[in-house]
Amino acid sequence: MLDANTKAQLKSYLERINQPLEIVASVNDSKASGEVLELLNDVAETSSLVTVIESRDDSHRKPSFSINRPGESHGPRFAGLPMGHEFTSLILALLQTGGYPPKVEDAVLEQIRALDGDFEFEVYVSLTCHNCPDVVQALNLMAIQNPRIKATMIDGSLFQAEVAERQIMAVPTVFLNGTEFGQGRMTLEEILAKIDTSGVEREAKKISAKEAFDVLIVGGGPAGAAAAVYAARKGIRTGVASERFGGQVLDTLGIENFISVKETEGPKFAHALEEHVRNYDVDIMNLQRAAALVPQDGVLEVKLESGATLKSRSVIISTGARWRNINVPGEKEYKNKGVAYCPHCDGPLFKGKRVAVIGGGNSGVEAAIDLAGIVGHVTLIEFGDQLRADAVLQRKLTSLANVTVHVNAQTTEITGDGQKVNGLVFKDRISEQVHTVELEGVFVQIGLVPNTDWLKGTVELSKHGEIIVDAKGQTSLPGVFAAGDATTVPFKQIIIAAGDGAKAALGAFDYLIRESAPA
Repeated sequence: MLDANTKAQLKSYLERINQPLEIVASVNDSKASGEVLELLNDVAETSSLVTVIESRDDSHRKPSFSINRPGESHGPRFAGLPMGHEFTSLILALLQTGGYPPKVEDAVLEQIRALDGDFEFEVYVSLTCHNCPDVVQALNLMAIQNPRIKATMIDGSLFQAEVAERQIMAVPTVFLNGTEFGQGRMTLEEILAKIDTSGVEREAKKISAKEAFDVLIVGGGPAGAAAAVYAARKGIRTGVASERFGGQVLDTLGIENFISVKETEGPKFAHALEEHVRNYDVDIMNLQRAAALVPQDGVLEVKLESGATLKSRSVIISTGARWRNINVPGEKEYKNKGVAYCPHCDGPLFKGKRVAVIGGGNSGVEAAIDLAGIVGHVTLIEFGDQLRADAVLQRKLTSLANVTVHVNAQTTEITGDGQKVNGLVFKDRISEQVHTVELEGVFVQIGLVPNTDWLKGTVELSKHGEIIVDAKGQTSLPGVFAAGDATTVPFKQIIIAAGDGAKAALGAFDYLIRESAPA
């Protein structure tokens, strides 16, 4: 199962464990069970502290396996073969169960251990989903730290009957004690905030008690991270309040155009951003969503949805953008029930089925190409009279036999049976003829909308809702700067956002110097 190089790397990792581990495999005579046993035996060969035990008469999913210390039974469980993106989840589960300390603040670990209640988490994933490992790893860590918490990763492609019964059409999907808990990427802090509401209140009070910053950055994507580094290097008191550090980059699969980084993946890049910022004296406040910007005498206040309020002498807004909705009947009703926005994450759930992609730009055409290798058929819908994607992508698209393209096509409705998507309706903008396409999934890829609703009436916005900035990133409100995809700066690219973040930080520093200079 594992090649020699992977085994050697795994062996070096498992040298860090200091406690014996028992991997109990629930298996039968299926091919999938054979593959799981092959993987587990390869793992056991790399460490004398790891023992594999077969179990064929238990009630657990087959194939699945749990990782525990001898005498314990609450350790993380994997249902399926944790390869692909989930191989890292397996390694971390082995390390942390074996005594290697997780890279998590002690206060968070204490919060997990103090949770009062019984929590059984099930997280459905696909092995190509780059958003899933964060959720799996967070839940596994919780199970390792607290004996009243159980966590099971389930490969949706292997347990398709469960996926159909629970009507799961997006990953990761998490169930808690048999009830749907959440969908999409969730950090450890986000999960804890949902099950420990008193922790949110404590954090809000703690944040409100902070002294005023010299520069407060709202948003933790590439623009916010660059602004934080540049501000901190000036020696000024710097804070970052972000809903999730990394921002939209977390939802990006491949990055191949950030100069000096030949290729990487979004989550890995986001982790590097946060790691770089933490090398400096920057106060990072995650899970904090801005609600309002209020100018006061000599200070700016940022009110957060948690109820906390932060003060600062200057503010840099880098709240980025989010997927644009098509805003037709059925989209909202069937979101995550056939309507999706991440083909890399959710594509495997539509294996052999019929799907549509709405949008003929680079994102839409790339999505159609990726999906064509998984699904039965792809229908691409483009509103304009021609596709807008790069020529190389269009050539690849037209070479695929299971893709149909409609241009001059206006999507008017996404239909369903009350539980899941069953079709799409579009109008030919030339002939006015209405067409219905029977399908099971719709992937919306029509661009972005800036996260600036909370700023209306405070700073000047363009007709598209983007923050209007000058050459230094200054907005219409003195002391308030902006950078990244939330602004009017053209070409929404990671490298451009990072450069704008640096520029905004330098602009804010210049503003602070001039404000404090004697008249």
